[in-house]
Amino acid sequence: MTHRRDFIKAGALAVAGLATKNWSFAKSATNFPVVRIPADKRSFASTAVEATITRMKKVIKDPELAWLFENCFPNTIDTTVHFKPIDGKPDTFVITGDIDAMWLRDSTAQVWPYLPLLKEDSHLKEMVAGLINRQTKCIIIDPYANAFYDRPKKSEWTTDHTEMKPMLHERKWELDSLCYTIRLAYNYWKTTGDVSPFDADWLKAMRLILQTCTEQQRKENHGPYKFGRTTAWSTDTVPGNGFGNPIKPNGLIASTFRPSDDATVYPFFVPSNFFAVVSFREVAELLEKTKQDAKLTADFKALALEVETALKKFAVYNHPEFGKIYAFEVDGFGNHLLMDDAGIPGLISMPYLGAMSVKDPVYINTRKFVLSDSNPYFFKGKAGEGLGSPHTLIDQIWPMGIIARAITSVSDKEIEDQLRQLKNTHNHTGFMHESFDKDDQAKFTRKWFAWVNTLFGELILKLEKERPHLLAKVY
Repeated sequence: MTHRRDFIKAGALAVAGLATKNWSFAKSATNFPVVRIPADKRSFASTAVEATITRMKKVIKDPELAWLFENCFPNTIDTTVHFKPIDGKPDTFVITGDIDAMWLRDSTAQVWPYLPLLKEDSHLKEMVAGLINRQTKCIIIDPYANAFYDRPKKSEWTTDHTEMKPMLHERKWELDSLCYTIRLAYNYWKTTGDVSPFDADWLKAMRLILQTCTEQQRKENHGPYKFGRTTAWSTDTVPGNGFGNPIKPNGLIASTFRPSDDATVYPFFVPSNFFAVVSFREVAELLEKTKQDAKLTADFKALALEVETALKKFAVYNHPEFGKIYAFEVDGFGNHLLMDDAGIPGLISMPYLGAMSVKDPVYINTRKFVLSDSNPYFFKGKAGEGLGSPHTLIDQIWPMGIIARAITSVSDKEIEDQLRQLKNTHNHTGFMHESFDKDDQAKFTRKWFAWVNTLFGELILKLEKERPHLLAKVY
């Protein structure tokens, strides 16, 4: 196994797990190479996804954007889905791409854009139900872990200084991981009306989510979770004897790591706490409507209100230039980390996750800050501009951040600019990457990263629905 940071590749045409061809960089407007994996090699097939690709190739007038959509939108089911029934129930294991492990966060995000198609494709619906079942198993194994294997095996992180188990790839406590599992379950239910995944095991997993999040408010003690790693990367391990930097309990939930898998500086990670408020209310609604465990329902509602109240009190910083903005992280002592990261959840992506309106005045101020040189992880260069992350060090722009900017924008011009960047920075591969150098798109990380590929497809489908005139242009 190789760590996520190690996928740095310059000028690559090869895309791991995908079909490749030799290709002259002088592309014609009508002749793009086939880089999507052949049909007989795909890990899963969906008639609804194929029909969507056929339709969108007619809708998208820019031939390169249409080609990118054809490659990226099906990338999750083409290359990462392992679906089969186990004990009469659907079971779906979704690898992240170039790593053969399943992240709770990534797996939800990878299948997310397919949810609107579930009513017209029963096979696709069964696959997503299988992922809910698999995520339930993972939470029961360990609610503190972020990434899992499909069978007991040794991980490169087995020697981490935490309670590793045979099914775990990695055991980084990331609050958003549990929120993503709720997001998938709730929206699957809202889309299909199917309650079959919400059995006794799922209910057990939801109780573990509540218990874990309550423990990580750290009101009485640090809780049971500790983490350490022998590494030269400071963001890959945790200070404070494995508990992280000190915090003053205030109702927020501590998250030892961010969605980028980097350690937090101040453990009250604000974007994930906003995400948690939404998620707790969603699971409470699902429990209420299916008449399951009234006390658990009430407890989730109460925790959502407590976290929401704490966010209003502790997450806002009065910036001398931008006015009131949301901090990235806080510690309860009055310290604020002012930045944003391309990972989702991040500050810029809060409206995408339903955590706030794009018209929220504090969000508007925050967005201005995030997309300025006051944000240490907003980079501009010859190849483009956008959010990066400490995960890929400095000067690396993430297509995920470009997409998050576009998907939360209310400006046609801003969206058009992001589409041009996405079109011009895939380095002739036909797929999105984790990041690229701000001055040289050929220096990129992760050539096979299914989440960002499928997220690009989601952006295009959102534009078809809300701003179809933008897809009628050639960029």
